Amino acid sequence: MTAPDQLSSNRADGVLFPAVLVANRGEIARRIIRTLRRLGIRSIAVYSDADVAAPHVREADEAVRIGEAAATSSYLDIDAVITAARTSGAAAIHPGYGFLSESVGLAEACAESGIAFIGPSVRALQIMGDKARAREHVSRSGVPVVPGFDATGLSDEEIRDEAAAVGYPLLVKPSAGGGGKGMEIVTDAEGLATALSSARRVAAAAFGDDSLVLERLIRRPRHIEVQVFGDEHGRVIALGERECTLQRRHQKVVEEAPSAGIPEATRERLLDAAVRAAESVDYVGAGTVEFLIDADTPDEVFFIEMNTRLQVEHPVTEAVTGLDLVELQLRVAAGLALDEAPSLRGHAVEARIYAESPERGFLPSTGRILLFTPPPGVRVDSAIETGSEVTGFYDPMIAKVVAYAEDRGTAMRLLDEALGRTVVLGVDTNIAFLRALCTLERVVEGDLDTGLIETMLPFAAQRPTDAMLREAGLRALAAPRDEGRAGGVWLRLTDAAAQRTSFLTDDGEVLDAPEGSPAVRLPSAVDDDGAIWVGEAGRSARLQPLDRRGRMSRRLAERERAASATDPEGRAPMPGSVVAVHVHEGDVVAAGTPLVSIEAMKMEHQVLAPHDGAVHLLVAVGDQVRRDQPVARVTTEEER
Repeated sequence: MTAPDQLSSNRADGVLFPAVLVANRGEIARRIIRTLRRLGIRSIAVYSDADVAAPHVREADEAVRIGEAAATSSYLDIDAVITAARTSGAAAIHPGYGFLSESVGLAEACAESGIAFIGPSVRALQIMGDKARAREHVSRSGVPVVPGFDATGLSDEEIRDEAAAVGYPLLVKPSAGGGGKGMEIVTDAEGLATALSSARRVAAAAFGDDSLVLERLIRRPRHIEVQVFGDEHGRVIALGERECTLQRRHQKVVEEAPSAGIPEATRERLLDAAVRAAESVDYVGAGTVEFLIDADTPDEVFFIEMNTRLQVEHPVTEAVTGLDLVELQLRVAAGLALDEAPSLRGHAVEARIYAESPERGFLPSTGRILLFTPPPGVRVDSAIETGSEVTGFYDPMIAKVVAYAEDRGTAMRLLDEALGRTVVLGVDTNIAFLRALCTLERVVEGDLDTGLIETMLPFAAQRPTDAMLREAGLRALAAPRDEGRAGGVWLRLTDAAAQRTSFLTDDGEVLDAPEGSPAVRLPSAVDDDGAIWVGEAGRSARLQPLDRRGRMSRRLAERERAASATDPEGRAPMPGSVVAVHVHEGDVVAAGTPLVSIEAMKMEHQVLAPHDGAVHLLVAVGDQVRRDQPVARVTTEEER
């Protein structure tokens, strides 16, 4: 590639842009800004009210406020993004991924405003942005597709007939959008109506379009994607494949490049089909063509969709190609021609760190980051730093850790070690789960399918270790005042007996700190509620100090709960927004009946009736709720 200092500054001559607006947030905004800075291009960030103090805002050369905290009022507001680009003098807009990255509306608005859109053509977005249309379009170019049908315009009865003809099990998925949102698995005709209703509701809310596609479900699928690039001169190249099979609820968790030992003939079919799919829409820019193969018979490949943007997992491709894919996007958008695809070297693995609790069913976690220490020696793309706020407005992914080595086994080991050295205190994370996944025998051996993670569930909570409790004890004893905070949070250190500190875990268990000091001091921090967070080997624990009275009260309360009847209140499992109420006031329901659906960080969870009885609703659609807030009360006949 041409060195940056050899490039002129005139777009008409096929050169890079003087200023680029990054229409995104978090780790992808920071990652794009890094490349812009290296190339000497002025970077312009945008931010919502929730992100006024976010790292990407500070790191850009300029930052423009575009709206309120909700994405619909900021990062998804095309007019606000275009206005920010105009007022800041941006010559181009890079949408990152998510939000407006595959928006036909943004691409059209850029064209009307004379601003370069760092992405494909409107035609490519229109065709590939609709799963049903994309499927039909690429199949005409000889790209193999999974048996299925487009349900747009069909009645539920007609869908039932078509589904029976294709055969069960089936995957129901929104025609628009991606990220696994709205996807439902149907094993027989009886479950079809419920799946259609759920998929349509999620699709309408997430994408403004409730159109659906139904495809035959491959029982042991591997999800493999190919990174493609196209230029304005008609060339399309493939930059190898990525293994994205390790996912939960259609959300990728760990990705690697190249894939874990697929046959060379299958690899050639994947690359060829990906290039043909991109060529069919005269593709320009970065794109990813996604396929399924059967883990038991990996000789066939099936197209599932094309993502017309940069992917979250692009760093693994950068590691094995030596390319900066953001720079390549800029060059292609500026009219420069692509070189031949480089040969691949080594192996790279990426793990996504989410603010969520695998022990509580992967519920999202929000709060202030008390301490973030990235691991040394590996690539880390993060949305956070110490002091950052993790809110419920956006995706729960807060960082990516990428390890590279000459072979897969070494790369996996380096990733596990790096995760063990990663410290995130202040919110729950999936780091301990990621370590368990990376060291699982099937993963190490490369025996993968998209259902593998489900075999690890439920993921059991681990009690804090003695070392963690000792560290918390030392932290408690280091309180700035003997009597500490209000409510008896800190111990009154008046005698030796007070040195034995008790703690309340988030699971309601009371634990005593062992006597003595930890052999090695562990990272720790105190949150606004006086709870002590301690990290060890990628794990973290939140421990609330208790004095003697608090300890006694907790143990009495535990006995009372054990002796009492079921709690009549259905409670929010996480902070979020009420997106659906499934019952009416006064309805008589059975235990386990869905009462309310709550959404946070692009995830939806149902609150179920704790027992049989009549419903009294405590919230309505649109309400914001706290974790453990009662949302409905179910009373028995005796209680009424």
